[in-house]
Amino acid sequence: MRIYKVGGAVRDRLLGRPVTEVDWVVVGSSAEEMQAKGFRPVGADFPVFLHPVTGEEYALARTERKSGRGYGGFTFYASPEVTLEEDLIRRDLTINAMAEDERGQLIDPYGGQADLAARQLRHVSPAFAEDPLRVLRVARFAARYAELGFSVAPETRALMRQLAESGELLALTPERSWKEIARALMEPRPDVFLQVLRDCDALKELFPEIDRLFDETLPFEDGTQAGKHTLEVLHRCAAHAQPLTVRWACLLMPLGQTADLDAPSSETARTSPIDIVSTRYKVPRDCQELARLVGEFYSLGHQAMSLPAQTLFDLLQHFDIYRRPERFEQFVACCAMDAQSGHEGHAYPQAEYLRGAAEHVRAVQVKPLIEQGYKGAELGEALKRERLEAVRQYQRLYQDNAN
Repeated sequence: MRIYKVGGAVRDRLLGRPVTEVDWVVVGSSAEEMQAKGFRPVGADFPVFLHPVTGEEYALARTERKSGRGYGGFTFYASPEVTLEEDLIRRDLTINAMAEDERGQLIDPYGGQADLAARQLRHVSPAFAEDPLRVLRVARFAARYAELGFSVAPETRALMRQLAESGELLALTPERSWKEIARALMEPRPDVFLQVLRDCDALKELFPEIDRLFDETLPFEDGTQAGKHTLEVLHRCAAHAQPLTVRWACLLMPLGQTADLDAPSSETARTSPIDIVSTRYKVPRDCQELARLVGEFYSLGHQAMSLPAQTLFDLLQHFDIYRRPERFEQFVACCAMDAQSGHEGHAYPQAEYLRGAAEHVRAVQVKPLIEQGYKGAELGEALKRERLEAVRQYQRLYQDNAN
């Protein structure tokens, strides 16, 4: 039995980046021997075991063969005869196909160290084109390392385009796709993730609604293309460390302009491009809800300071600012990311204006109304009237201070 450190831990050490998790490959062993040494097997698909003390993953060296469509369409073979080089060649990128032995000696059969130096994301072998998930993974790595100067090698981009054109991307499960998409959106350059997908024609397969934004010019004052603006907004989201919910909502924000807001809410939910995309990838509920609300109301957010009291109050009500204050705060963040992208340093007074309105409305107490004898439906209506009046008072106070 010989044990090697592999993959991201080796790559990130060579890049001088923090190593957050360590994976190991075991050569010359079997499942029976691993369990006899106290390792705990996990999963049914791969010969992977958890270390009895550290809990880190140890995988038996294995080869794989394409046997069907999609990410799961592979047959794996693990035995003591499989070599380290045979295990490493099945990996996606050369920079992920390096190993270290117990003495810290680097083992680099496929030129990963040279590609690190050249800042290239390059596939290890033609078998790369057998796994459609690798299109998303490479785009995610590009988003992670773009600020270090990394780019996708032309021959790898060609294989990614081949995968996109094959239709295999559509064979990926929504859950597996979303896992990669969510991780990519949280990288330092989520805009690069989208750009790489577009460069290899994968964006139109995975997000045709977003891809169309690059072919249409929406009426931005500076003439900026809708697709380019979306990339700038995502870049700003990352620069300001916004959470996943905000980044997802900002990605889909332009699609809200095509929703039929006059249709019944149930009909809108079925036909809204935002909901169609969120449903496609079985996106978590908090991401879905914020994206839907942002797409519908962000234009009102931009107009906040000129809205009539009733419209501003209705906007606050839509976000349930009493029980879900964090969701309204994320809506405000989305509006600010959108308005200030490409205009670094420009003020966005709407943000504080909206926050102030919400605080005034939340300050209305129900107890005095109960003491006045209101109850049931009448209490609810009285509370609405008081809250609407709080909005009017806030607007008057704001106007007086502005003058």
